[in-house]
Amino acid sequence: MPSLDLDELIVLRKTLHQHPELSNQEQATAVRILNAFQAFSPDEVITDLGGTGLAFVFNGADSGPTTLIRSELDALPIEETNNFDHRSQVKGVSHKCGHDGHMSIVTALGAELARNRPQKGRVVLCFQPAEETGMGAIQVVKDARFVDLMPDYAFALHNYPSLELGKVAVRAGTFNCASRGMIIRLKGKTSHAAHPENGISPANAMCKIIQELNSLPANIPQQAALGRNWVTVIHAKLGEIAFGTSPGDAVVMVTLRSESNEGMHTLVEEAERFSQAVAKSENLSISFEYDDVFQASVNSQLGCDLVVSACEATQTPFVLLDEPMRWSEDFGQFTATAKEGAMFTLGAGQSSPQLHNPDYDFPDALIPIGSDLFLDIIRKINGLGVLA
Repeated sequence: MPSLDLDELIVLRKTLHQHPELSNQEQATAVRILNAFQAFSPDEVITDLGGTGLAFVFNGADSGPTTLIRSELDALPIEETNNFDHRSQVKGVSHKCGHDGHMSIVTALGAELARNRPQKGRVVLCFQPAEETGMGAIQVVKDARFVDLMPDYAFALHNYPSLELGKVAVRAGTFNCASRGMIIRLKGKTSHAAHPENGISPANAMCKIIQELNSLPANIPQQAALGRNWVTVIHAKLGEIAFGTSPGDAVVMVTLRSESNEGMHTLVEEAERFSQAVAKSENLSISFEYDDVFQASVNSQLGCDLVVSACEATQTPFVLLDEPMRWSEDFGQFTATAKEGAMFTLGAGQSSPQLHNPDYDFPDALIPIGSDLFLDIIRKINGLGVLA
């Protein structure tokens, strides 16, 4: 049966890095992964899952649980500043979150499962689109064909700069925070700047709403079940650059973040409540929109324990986190459907550029570490048997 050595996996990773594609545009990336898996003879191949997604199913001889391992296909709208040979060949687009490395890790699993099928149940290797927008996992789980792939266990990893190279960080409970972009639009009436009394300016309301938003986390009663909350005003615009005009429109954009889905619900409810009250007091109309919506990714205790056990079996150093990661991840859609599962981080090195930085590059040394951890988890859940 075919196998891939580390050099071949690195070539794949660098090829993916050279040809990045944005969320929901990952057709060529999906074809590259599909071509790589043809040599592995999976028992079932699903294409165009949730858009450009892929799922490769490896069946065991006996009945048993379904274990899903998730990777991501998409890149970011960031111009790369690195000058190495495998730098992005697509202007303004690059793999600055390490999804090229994640894909290589899960491809290594495909090569291993081709030679050592699960003994019981099945393993689903899923490559999802559009993780960066928070839409991809939703698209996948809402695809009618996902019903037949419904996992009992779901696992994923994400590389993490600032953590020692090859070290795992994991915890039970919330692992990644819920977040969403909130857009508040205020509508009044423009007038000549010489006669502002003839219009309805949203200036005061915009300032009041920004002030209230900044103080919102401190004003929400602290409850252990809700966890901590954060609000970050990221943009505000009032009227136009025209000194002869009193403004009639304003927009405020803010990122809401919470350690729990319940906390996010409270944040949204309170932000809308006071914004509506301010708009009404100023005789303005108001509307709300939401973008980049991520629910909290929650690890089960058993999922966390399986990751820790894999670290011990592979002699991989690990740390149990006291608090969730503040950044968001749409993997929570999978752990919400599976009975058990976990996401964990794999250290990219303390000297690595941060994620989403233009000079970031995935460390190839993580490929065998990540694949060995996943293989140990699969072995414990599904068993692995050598093919005759």
